[in-house]
Amino acid sequence: MYRVFIAFILFFSLVVSEIDQNSESQQIIQKRISANRASNESLLWGTYRPNLYFGTRPRLPESLMTGLMWFGVNDPEGFQKIRHECDQSEKLEEYSYKKHNGRDFAVQTITDAENNVILKIEFLKVSSGGHGGDWAVRISGKPISEDKPSGLSLLYYFGLEGDGSIDLESRLDQSGLGNPVELSGTTPDLGQFSIKIVDGQDNRIPNSAALSMQTHPDLRKTQYWGHLIPDGDIWRAKSYLRGFYSQKLELMREQFSSGNIPAPPFLFALHNQVHENSNFYIFQKMVEAPFQFDIFFESGSSPVHIEESDFTSNIQSSSKNFDTKFENIFGLASKGFDDDHINFAQTMLSNLIGGIGYFYGSSIVDRSFTDVDEAEEYFWDKSRKADPKLTPPSALFSATPSRPFFPRGFYWDEGFHQLLIGNWDNDLSLDIIKHWTSLIDNDGWVAREQILGEEARSKVPPEFQTQYPHYANPPTLLMAIEAFIERLDNITKSQRINIDEDIALNLGPSDILITTTDSSILPTRHLQDLTLAKSFLAEIYPKLRSNYKWFRRTQWGGIKEWGRRASNSREAYRWRGRTPGHTLTSGLDDYPRPTPPHPAELHIDLMCWVGFMARSLRDIAERLDEEDDVEDFGKHYRDIINNLNDLHWSEKDQAFCDVTIDEDNESVHVCHKGYLSLFPMLHGFLPNDSPKLGAILDLMYNPNELWSPYGLRSLSKSDKYFNTEENYWRGPVWINVNYFALSSLYKNYATKPGPYQEKARKIYKELRDNIINNVYKEFNRTGYSWEQYSSINGEGVRSHPFNGWTSLVTLIMAEKY
Repeated sequence: MYRVFIAFILFFSLVVSEIDQNSESQQIIQKRISANRASNESLLWGTYRPNLYFGTRPRLPESLMTGLMWFGVNDPEGFQKIRHECDQSEKLEEYSYKKHNGRDFAVQTITDAENNVILKIEFLKVSSGGHGGDWAVRISGKPISEDKPSGLSLLYYFGLEGDGSIDLESRLDQSGLGNPVELSGTTPDLGQFSIKIVDGQDNRIPNSAALSMQTHPDLRKTQYWGHLIPDGDIWRAKSYLRGFYSQKLELMREQFSSGNIPAPPFLFALHNQVHENSNFYIFQKMVEAPFQFDIFFESGSSPVHIEESDFTSNIQSSSKNFDTKFENIFGLASKGFDDDHINFAQTMLSNLIGGIGYFYGSSIVDRSFTDVDEAEEYFWDKSRKADPKLTPPSALFSATPSRPFFPRGFYWDEGFHQLLIGNWDNDLSLDIIKHWTSLIDNDGWVAREQILGEEARSKVPPEFQTQYPHYANPPTLLMAIEAFIERLDNITKSQRINIDEDIALNLGPSDILITTTDSSILPTRHLQDLTLAKSFLAEIYPKLRSNYKWFRRTQWGGIKEWGRRASNSREAYRWRGRTPGHTLTSGLDDYPRPTPPHPAELHIDLMCWVGFMARSLRDIAERLDEEDDVEDFGKHYRDIINNLNDLHWSEKDQAFCDVTIDEDNESVHVCHKGYLSLFPMLHGFLPNDSPKLGAILDLMYNPNELWSPYGLRSLSKSDKYFNTEENYWRGPVWINVNYFALSSLYKNYATKPGPYQEKARKIYKELRDNIINNVYKEFNRTGYSWEQYSSINGEGVRSHPFNGWTSLVTLIMAEKY
């Protein structure tokens, strides 16, 4: 009987334990669902059309999108230069977000000297009600010179795609719409909403119109045009507007021939018509600077609205809150930086955040070409039948490298972006990381460049649009995930949020954390709730592990096959996608590699990236109690470190190098000293007392090699390919790798005892000063941050503004690595 009783107790305990575990799992799942719901509410609406000078949209595949356009009306040719998409050829003096908190507040200025105007765009949002809440935009302008005309045609549009409707509620009038202009609409995801456009009291019509005898239409009113546009075409708003003007000018050709040409403001006024079932509305303000108008979007479910009377005070308080938070996080004033440097750093951060976009659509993938096709000599030159196909549509929420030139997601860039964004808003960064990991397919592959939909493809030459599922890219997202874990470990109890006692009467602190849409709490919610943090890691871990296995399976390199000797016969890697002049998949594009490409190659940077993945995933697996994975990743990491020295270190060159074979099929090093040579140090793989570390530091600090007054050169000055041909990664200074170097020096070598500590410390200090001084100088000189900087004179070159990893200068200033 006793044994039966004991057996019953044991059985009952197991059942209760299983019930408790299931209950705990359900609680974690519910937490995750609640947290995702609160995050989506807070981030639903935003300035998520970064390729435009200004536009808003929700994070929904088909919904309401808005955008700003303008052109000068001081002469008849003004309409030929409609501003809409960010475009370097338009040569604006500057356009940049001065402040952007990523959630509910932004201020952008645009200096358009050709039209003699400085635009200021202020954005506010209140998230509540279950449909993303309310937002408001103030667009104002002032003349650059009071002595010159500054007449503008300002156009703001609203376009609805997918299910739902949008209607103009204001009384239609051929002379224009009275103030305010009102619209209403509804969609399944946004619910019911209303829109109001309110004129500033002191607005006046353009001087060229005031001098005209013409009185129709009434330019003191808002001109309008409603049209039915096919789904998927709202992004072509500028093309539709140009088409409208072409038709209008054609109809007025006879009037032109008689010499009776209206003044430009009348000539380019919209014709005040609304077509049946319109889903696209443009509203036009003909104004002379200074001017102002406000736009209010109100969700029907929102209990709190942005009041016109409170707009200015809300902007001012949000601006002060931004300043306070910025100093609390980055501490630049306490480091001795002046106001100009602090404003510069705020702009760098804000432009990166202002470059965040939501993208949806199909991409082009050719699965007929695989890694097997690159196993033969001259693989890049063999003819084959291409088979590119459109994929099912997918969504991505991501930062972008450059609003005018690269307004889409890049895998290799995004990890660097999230280092800064994560410091500013941890949970915004995690949301972006989760979007990226969701794109890793069942095979473990993720496209290195996310060109989703026709709008994205319109910015990419056709030869670069197709993605191949055996092409890799540096897995930098793990850098951002490591940074999150470090923040999680460093947060103290004193830094955790104290929930107001009155609020917490009916809800526990954890419940408040996961359901709130309070923008002061949301940025650190996953740092406040350890269960939520672990749940996030558990959610993305299978995808990361799958991606790692894909790397090992598709990017492997030969050891025994080419008669090489190494501690381990498995750990060697080769980038696929090579051509004689480029290795785009490495992220270092035209950096010199073995020529011609050969299947026998081994690449030092890829070896380091896979080792970095193994180390990072080992640490994540340890947190998730994945014991078998911890052991596997740990072994892989140790084997890679051993093979790194066995295969890639050239004693002759005193550098880490790529490997290939010579004409006798003998394995040889191919050494082009530059960023490639630094990778083992960048990842902290080298011990503090390693002579190899000393050799790398010598290479870095030698002015005839990598050292310049403006940062580390991408390729040694002594290399025969320095500053040749395309000259992309063949000499210019790139901020991401310089940040990478500073980070490793700071964490691994300059602050830890060893024979090279003093040299590492000296290099760190001087390199940090050089980077800060040059990027700041060029920003002040040109109004922009740049994709890269000349190692000859420090001038910014190529894409600008480059909102992406150049913004890491903010972290360099703050010494947050």
